[in-house]
Amino acid sequence: MRTNPAIQAAIDLTAGAVGGTACVMTGQPFDTAKVKMQTFPDMYRGLVDCFVKTYKQVGFRGFYKGTTPALVANIAENAVLFMCYGFCQKIVRKIAGLDRKAKLSDLQNAAAGSFASAFATLVLCPTELVKCRLQTMHEMQLSGKIVQGHNTVWSVIKAVLQKDGPFGFYRGLSSTLLREIPGYFLFFGGYELSRTFFSFGRPKEELGPAALMVSGGFGGMCLWIAVYPIDCIKSRIQVLSMAGKQAGFMGTFVSVFQNEGVFALYSGLKPTMIRAFPANGALFLAYEYSRKLMMNQFDT
Repeated sequence: MRTNPAIQAAIDLTAGAVGGTACVMTGQPFDTAKVKMQTFPDMYRGLVDCFVKTYKQVGFRGFYKGTTPALVANIAENAVLFMCYGFCQKIVRKIAGLDRKAKLSDLQNAAAGSFASAFATLVLCPTELVKCRLQTMHEMQLSGKIVQGHNTVWSVIKAVLQKDGPFGFYRGLSSTLLREIPGYFLFFGGYELSRTFFSFGRPKEELGPAALMVSGGFGGMCLWIAVYPIDCIKSRIQVLSMAGKQAGFMGTFVSVFQNEGVFALYSGLKPTMIRAFPANGALFLAYEYSRKLMMNQFDT
């Protein structure tokens, strides 16, 4: 029996939320290190130095600064992403002239994921801005860019509203879109290509947890290798804008390139790549299994 479209959308949304939760809980400390190193590369000599200094200055809780907005961001992003992914797969299927039962190619799935990411960006940008500011509040105070920090989610939200109004939450939106659209083409493309490799002609739905985790990790690494410099610019815009007017994407890019060199755009890449494999592996494993469980409840 074919699942009702509304029920199917709810299943995809819920499974995406479950996957987003698994992703955050697996990789949050490495995400914190990534944002700190992206925004203040001169403060840290590398990943180990960032971890040691963070622990000495703030304690273990410093690695989980921004976890609440990170959870909200990833749950919201992945819920919308995977719900829209299902819709976009249908659109791609119609464009390609395929019937509803036909399987999409890996390239077609990648295109559907890229389209879906544009919708997910609208819910991701505000929550990611709050997360990044919380993660780097200590560094902003140390550098003298701000005198008094806002150390809770609500204090950051209140500060954004007072300074910039509701649209202040969308600082870095263009950078986020530039990251998400090509990034998620590679994310879903890498995931599907890897699943095809592991399936050896069998249905992809029969793959076990190990193959799903490796495929998800491969997709995550494809994403970050390609778009990391854009993510670095996004982080700087979202964090440094709390100290005053911040240049847009091109202005920030040119400033970093001229004053710090091209390698500054890759600061924090190591924790990102370490995080990418287990975090995205956990995301797709949780998504696929929770989706399959829910689909089995409704299919007869």
